[in-house]
Amino acid sequence: MNSEKNNHTPPVGKTVLYVSLLLTFLFVIWGAAFPANLDLVAGSALNFLTTNFGWLYLVAVFFVLIFVIGLAFSPYGKIKLGKDDEKPEFSTPAWFAMLFTTGMGIGLVFWSIAEPMYHYMSPPYGEGGTAEAAETAMRYTFFHWGLHPWAVFALVGLALAYFQFRKGMPALISSVFQPILGDKVHGPIGQAIDILAVFATVFGLGTSLGLGTMQINTGLNLLYDIPNSNTVNILIIVVITAVFTLAAVLGIEKGIKFIANNTVRLALLIMFFLLFFGPTRQIVNLLTNTLGDYFQNLIYMSLWTDPINEAGWISGWTVFYWAWWIAWGPFVGQFIARISRGRTIREFIIGALVAPTAFSFIWLAIFGGTALNLDIIGGAGIGEAVSDNIASALFVTLGNFPISTITSFLAIILIAAFFITSADSGTFVVAMLTSGGNQEPTRKLKAAWGILLGGVAAVLLVAGGLGALQTASIASAFPFMLVMLVMCYSLLKGFSQDKA
Repeated sequence: MNSEKNNHTPPVGKTVLYVSLLLTFLFVIWGAAFPANLDLVAGSALNFLTTNFGWLYLVAVFFVLIFVIGLAFSPYGKIKLGKDDEKPEFSTPAWFAMLFTTGMGIGLVFWSIAEPMYHYMSPPYGEGGTAEAAETAMRYTFFHWGLHPWAVFALVGLALAYFQFRKGMPALISSVFQPILGDKVHGPIGQAIDILAVFATVFGLGTSLGLGTMQINTGLNLLYDIPNSNTVNILIIVVITAVFTLAAVLGIEKGIKFIANNTVRLALLIMFFLLFFGPTRQIVNLLTNTLGDYFQNLIYMSLWTDPINEAGWISGWTVFYWAWWIAWGPFVGQFIARISRGRTIREFIIGALVAPTAFSFIWLAIFGGTALNLDIIGGAGIGEAVSDNIASALFVTLGNFPISTITSFLAIILIAAFFITSADSGTFVVAMLTSGGNQEPTRKLKAAWGILLGGVAAVLLVAGGLGALQTASIASAFPFMLVMLVMCYSLLKGFSQDKA
């Protein structure tokens, strides 16, 4: 048994490692040497994918949502993610808390005000700047951060947990396809699947890190008049990359855990500050109203392709989000798999769908609702500020409250902390995927991936800013989306063998 493992696992890890490192390194060199060319090629790829396959992103993610809900209430829902007599590793409250923290991140901080304000000014349909536009804005913001992304994460996490804890397979995406491929899962096909997972994860994380950098730069510009430029963006990436890479090299996991815990506390502090000092009653009303609006229009929003304007709003928003979530699938899926050993499939799916979605809705209602209320009733000018610089939304909103200098500074610290924890966790997962599923990848490997992740974020920002970040997510997620659909069939085949 051990000799078989030694014969197969290390070569797979090395092949995936070398090819993934080479492709990522070549991309960084390309973007650094020829940013205009990268922007042109990426733009062409984006236009091709969104025009011809935008509908497939929508259908695929909606199918995944139906699939995982169906699994939860099927007879397979009783199967344990582990041995039959195994108990959950973490208590339910602790498990929910970790799911909450996974639902938080740079993206949620960046878009919680920027997205509803943008949709309010430029809705997918109808006239902007109206009460109807505000309702539509909140409904689509809930839609983009609701059940659909967590269905993607739940599918990948469930598959990894099932084959890892129930079947004793390595912690690799390719392991999920053992019922279909058999021993070939250790060969070139399995290696290709793992390389696609790494590629999607690197660019999904690169997108998040790029968004965080843009927001930090904007905050520094508004608070301290530091120039909002590519040079400052790169300096921010270099400094924060050095911090999380040093943490990985020195192995100060306790330090990262300390940062992560205090990041959540700081996020909750800012959230409750806005809730109690902002329009509390209107926020609660908005949350209630948007929930009803969301569930009433869920199927329509899931399948609306806007056929009259194929390359318009849907491509720039929903398709981008679905691709981004797919790219984050291996990263978040691996995390929630690791904390879910011993739970049934039913418990896993319901928990992974409901807990983080509910928290995201509350967060979005507080931040987005506060900004909309300030703009509609108080004429705060947040919408105009977002139109000029989408990364300014949070800071312009905080500027309407007391002690705004302090809260804005804390917001910059919050974004930087999310940057560090996300990048550290991301490098760990990518290093694990490129070391044959090793649960404790080497510090050198984590450091190498940390530096490359910072390089990808820097290259994307220089090549085209937000547009390049969106392009990278959509393009890198396309092949992994197809892998994810086949994953559904492989899971069913594995479950049927298990029940038999």
